[in-house]
Amino acid sequence: MTDIEITKQFKMKNIKDILEKLNISDYILYGNYKAKINSIQNKKDSKVILVTATNPTPYGEGKTTVSIGLHDSMCKLGMSSMLALREPSMGPVFGIKGGATGGGYSQVVPMEDINLHFTGDFYAIESVNNLICACIDNSIYFGNPLKIKKVLFERCLDVNDRALRKITTLYETKFNITAASEIMAIFCLSKDIDDLRKRLDDVIIGIDENDDFVYLKSLNITGSLIVLLKDAIKPNLVQTLYNNPVLIHGGPFANIAHGCNSVIATNYAMALADYVITEAGFGADAGAVKFLDIKCRYDNINPLGVIIVSTIRSLKYNGEGILKDGLCNLGRHIENMKKFNQNIIVALNKFASDTEDEINEVKKYVSNMGVTFSIVTSYIDGENGALDLANKIKDLEPKELKYLYNLNDALEIKIDVMLKSICGANKINYEEGVLNKIKRYSNLEYPICIAKTQYSLSDDPKKLGSPKDYTITVKDVKVNNGAKFITVYLGNILTMPGLSEKPNAQNIDLVNDEIVGLF
Repeated sequence: MTDIEITKQFKMKNIKDILEKLNISDYILYGNYKAKINSIQNKKDSKVILVTATNPTPYGEGKTTVSIGLHDSMCKLGMSSMLALREPSMGPVFGIKGGATGGGYSQVVPMEDINLHFTGDFYAIESVNNLICACIDNSIYFGNPLKIKKVLFERCLDVNDRALRKITTLYETKFNITAASEIMAIFCLSKDIDDLRKRLDDVIIGIDENDDFVYLKSLNITGSLIVLLKDAIKPNLVQTLYNNPVLIHGGPFANIAHGCNSVIATNYAMALADYVITEAGFGADAGAVKFLDIKCRYDNINPLGVIIVSTIRSLKYNGEGILKDGLCNLGRHIENMKKFNQNIIVALNKFASDTEDEINEVKKYVSNMGVTFSIVTSYIDGENGALDLANKIKDLEPKELKYLYNLNDALEIKIDVMLKSICGANKINYEEGVLNKIKRYSNLEYPICIAKTQYSLSDDPKKLGSPKDYTITVKDVKVNNGAKFITVYLGNILTMPGLSEKPNAQNIDLVNDEIVGLF
């Protein structure tokens, strides 16, 4: 059966019933199965569990499926659990990936709504971003009172459109996909509406004739931006197939941006449950590193542990068809998470084609690295598929999160630490002009956000497995002053993806008033 057909076997509860169970009385309804939560007080000292994965492959690792399945299993065991996920971008939905709400018997619903328009958060973010661009251009058109010499802020759109990678308006510029925009990052890192306002004010929109930065607050439009975001900033409540509550809010990509759901949603989840499961995009070298290095710094989160999801098929892919040769990819991610002093559990997302010998080979490898191992079958077994993983989480004792650099370190030192320690490079090459930018930004006490291919630990998608002792190239650096991090661009990273030759948009249709082809 397709994922949509499976959802038809389950009966969704009215979202009011979910809200009542959580003792939430301050909310906005979006139909019968979605709601926005206005406010929740008293963040708990909850145990936060991060779900990440090995490097993505064409087969998919099932990170979201495992996250949802774990939450359902914990709820079945009577554990106080909440799940906080990102909102899907329509770029991948209509591109090569399809939906992003789990799969099989491990899904969040209403699946079609979540994958498409949902509650309009992406549109609000996109509108804010492009209103800023329109006001910048308008200011330049009417005499340029801010003396902007170079515009540094770019438009966005939540659709893959390679033709928009380079456009000409009053000047040469481009579009980014909405999930990669600074407004999305600000949206997800803001602690409340006041913090959101301040971060928007601090966005750098250009450079003036004196080579000084020009800030968004100079446009005097922040109030209008807040009005557009006033409802979007409120987390969205939905449910799993087993009627367990889920918060879904914000959707930055992890290969370009920081890849985590909103701070507000995570804090709400921590106010509602003893255990909070959250997910970071792509492999552990992308989303997990940024969750630990950026989000945890700014929100003072000390995770209970990290779950690294992998599959036999993806490990074989990293070993060019040979399992034992691909295990090194899993090993590198384990080593990297150990550098942050994290409890680690490897969750093998089991497929019917996996043999006992293959599973035992992975288990032995993981055990030799001193890491806990668990098999997950949530895709076919639903709430029963991650009971072992849930029980193993009970046994974890908190550790103190360790950062790999200090915020007051020079920018070049931060880059050196992350590219050599996490990516495995032994030499860093800087393209022309980058070192001058680094020098200018060096006094900013911000963490760094590595933008690179998701398919490899390196900057080359063809370097599979565990690349080491190679030269990595820094193409550019950019200050996201509102988000309070510095993006370091590696390799041929694109902030506006293109569609594949046969995009998933060709598979989606409305048949007998039902959406088909999302997966």
